[in-house]
Amino acid sequence: MAWALKLPLTDEVIESGLVQDFDASLSGIGQELGAGAYSMSDVLALPIFKQEESNLPPDSDNKILPFQYVLCAATSPAVKLHDETLTYLNQGQSYEIRMLDNRKIGELPEITGKMVKSIIRVVFHDRRLQYTEHQQLEGWRWNRPGDRILDLDIPMSVGIIDPRANPTQLNTVEFLWDPSKRTSVFIQVHCISTEFTMRKHGGEKGVPFRIQIDTFKENESGEYTEHLHSASCQVKVFKPKGADRKQKTDREKMEKRAPQEKEKYQPSYETTILTECSPWPEITYVNNSPSPGFNSTHNSFPVAEGNGSPNHQPEPVVPVADNLLPTATPQDAQQWLHRNRFSPFCRLFTNFSGADLLKLTREDVIQICGPADGIRLFNALKGRVVRPRLTIYVCQESQQAREQQPKHENGDAAANTFFVYHAIYLEDLTAGELTEKIAQLFNISPRQINQIFKQGPTGIHVLVSDEMIQNFQDEVCFVLDTMKDDTNDGYHIILK
Repeated sequence: MAWALKLPLTDEVIESGLVQDFDASLSGIGQELGAGAYSMSDVLALPIFKQEESNLPPDSDNKILPFQYVLCAATSPAVKLHDETLTYLNQGQSYEIRMLDNRKIGELPEITGKMVKSIIRVVFHDRRLQYTEHQQLEGWRWNRPGDRILDLDIPMSVGIIDPRANPTQLNTVEFLWDPSKRTSVFIQVHCISTEFTMRKHGGEKGVPFRIQIDTFKENESGEYTEHLHSASCQVKVFKPKGADRKQKTDREKMEKRAPQEKEKYQPSYETTILTECSPWPEITYVNNSPSPGFNSTHNSFPVAEGNGSPNHQPEPVVPVADNLLPTATPQDAQQWLHRNRFSPFCRLFTNFSGADLLKLTREDVIQICGPADGIRLFNALKGRVVRPRLTIYVCQESQQAREQQPKHENGDAAANTFFVYHAIYLEDLTAGELTEKIAQLFNISPRQINQIFKQGPTGIHVLVSDEMIQNFQDEVCFVLDTMKDDTNDGYHIILK
């Protein structure tokens, strides 16, 4: 009986001792990892985590890139950790992008002392809008005729050469720069994020854009087609001063959050570093603009026409009257716009016939095409052909003799007698110009005409000079006589 009473007592003692030891071990854990001493960095520093970290592949983000682009605009504080930064921009405000050379010594020696070309573009961040980018930009062009989505602020930019903006690509600019020299380019974005959202009841959320920079080096042909580096960042564009208000609102919201909540968000940085990305699809800028193939001439903001080839030089053509007729079909009107260097506006006037275009007022055309191109288009539609400085009429003497009809018995010429004259239009009023025009009339080379004479009093031959042509009366008539030169195969022309 005594043993029976003693055994439970011993079990109680043992059980009590175990409980005390377990409580002590828990209290020890609580002291070591209490609220005051606990931090995630301490946990990550444990050997087990270090061992796992050493087995991970090296982070590609830490590699040194050949270039770095820094947008001088603050990032938003309302972006969660590990998310891409977001930067707010004001519409039409100039923002600096610093073009930095990060190459190590000996890296990319082929571009040392040479230029590279960078293309800056504003594109959609959302994949859904990227698929319909062409339609979105055309709609924006229709609502904002004459405006561009992206512009360069050339006076403020430093170190850029040969800046270009293709009128058919409103969201793209390009330039050359020397990586060994300080280069800063200032850009202006003229569209706002809410212009591409579905209109509902106001207060809609604007779509984000991307600012992307692609840099190329020269190939063996001297064209900038070999890709070097691409980087981009996410932005939203607000009406003037709207970005400042949005930045302030985000900052105030973050200040009201609890400390534990703030740790989930990344801080606001004074500048935005563009992160590496894939190059923009080449087809976007090869077919419609001179890039990526530059030619050697350096002209500011050329207008690309025709096939857009940088090495194609159009043949000089003689200007002729090209008036748009009211009976022109929409297809004829499109061809007329192309011939008269209005290609960027062909899409706007896709369904316009000749009569539709001719009915447009000066104010209508300026509103659609902008002041400069609008005035030019209106003058082309309504303007008359410029009158030449001098017009003369000539008839070949042999032709005149053939056309001469027999006389009647009373000695009078027949009433139906007439002579065919050709008009020659002169602009420079020089003997050389007259020689070329007469050669065209005779279908011979100008070199075959040695001299041009004018028959004077008593049948003398007076050599035609520039001064004589400048004193011709307008619409004067001459009979041309040709005389073979005995010394060579040329001719002398006599104006009678």
